[in-house]
Amino acid sequence: MSNAMMVIFPYREYTWVFDDERVGLVREPFVSGIPEMIDILVKDIPNAEKGFKLLFSGNPFPGYQAELTLLRQEYNGNWYRWESNNMEGWLCPALFKYFGEAPMKLYCKAEKLRS
Repeated sequence: MSNAMMVIFPYREYTWVFDDERVGLVREPFVSGIPEMIDILVKDIPNAEKGFKLLFSGNPFPGYQAELTLLRQEYNGNWYRWESNNMEGWLCPALFKYFGEAPMKLYCKAEKLRS
C-alpha cells in the first residue's frame, strides 16, 4: 500500500455526497452509517454542509481524526468500524476507485475549505 494521501470534497444534498471527475464519480452518496460518522468529523466546521475537505489514507498521518478498521465484505463493498465512537459504516465499491483492494485501516480527517 502506498503512502498516498487522497482528498475529496463532500457536501450535503439528501445525504453526504461527493464529486470526483478524476475517477468518474458525480454525487456519489455515503450510506449505511458513514453519514453519521461524517457528522461527527465535521461537527466543528461551520457550514460543512456546503462543502469540506476530507483527507484519507490507508496509512496514519499527522492529525487524523478517525481510524476505521475493516470488518467484512458485503455486496461488493466493505464494512468498517470506528472503534473509538462505537460506529460501523459501509463503503460502497467506489472505494476501489482509490484503492486496489480494501485497506485494513482507513485514516480520515475533515478540514474546512479555504476561503
